[in-house]
Amino acid sequence: MLCISIKEFLFWKKKQLSKGGDQQSFTFLIDCIGGISTSDLNSLTINPEGKLYLKKNLYYLESIWDNYLLHSTPIQYLCGVTFWRDLKLRVTDKVLIPRPETELVIDIVHGIFGNKSQKLFFVELGTGSGAISIALALKFPMWEGIATDIDQDVLEVAKENYVSSSEKSNLKFCCGHWWTPLESFKGKLDLVISNPPYIPKDIYEKLPKAVKKFEPKIALIGGEDGLEHISEIIQKAPLYLRKKGWLILENHFDQAEKVKKLLIKNKFTSVEIVNDFSGVGRFTIGRYK
Repeated sequence: MLCISIKEFLFWKKKQLSKGGDQQSFTFLIDCIGGISTSDLNSLTINPEGKLYLKKNLYYLESIWDNYLLHSTPIQYLCGVTFWRDLKLRVTDKVLIPRPETELVIDIVHGIFGNKSQKLFFVELGTGSGAISIALALKFPMWEGIATDIDQDVLEVAKENYVSSSEKSNLKFCCGHWWTPLESFKGKLDLVISNPPYIPKDIYEKLPKAVKKFEPKIALIGGEDGLEHISEIIQKAPLYLRKKGWLILENHFDQAEKVKKLLIKNKFTSVEIVNDFSGVGRFTIGRYK
């Protein structure tokens, strides 16, 4: 740990923010790499005569901040971590940074199943960092889960995040395209969740530089209309779900009605669109028969 005066740090902080960027990203950097929590950072001005202990020196922190400002690299990739619900997750440029709006999926699951302690079997298709599966495995320790991804390198990140977040063994990992790794689980799944690539190709081209240049394209584009992967998942879901098993999908802000129709067409009932915190129809859910 490196000891510096609070006055020196506050002067340095002011200098860094004067270069540009936003307060939230700067705070994230200081928390993740510097080791100063957001609450501690906010209280520094109360006693500027004191001392401060940093995990990394100011020169190193400044080099990361300058990289962020110069290249628009997401601060989570530069720090190598992100926060999601109450999880601290490792992320690499092969992994999509989990979004705050996706956090609601855990509450949707709780709304369906309550605090049921009996063993249920869930699957997440396209786990990425592992955020959703890990959160479910922690919240429902009696449940058994499988998290899949098409990229083995991505799965290694998810596995690492699981090991660092839990001492349990109720979550497994399988590599493959959507349902492919699950052939032996046909008709056995109580719950399937997926946040698949759903951005239409033309919309992708208009995304901010920080997303388009740095986040994995394969995790974002869902074909010409954005529904390519969602359609495949829905069409094959009846083969794998138990009777009255649930499917929960995240979709683009304007796709919910189309996804709802796809679910009904494939014999799902109790089909519902769930809004995110911004009032956008972010999730579409349904129960198989």
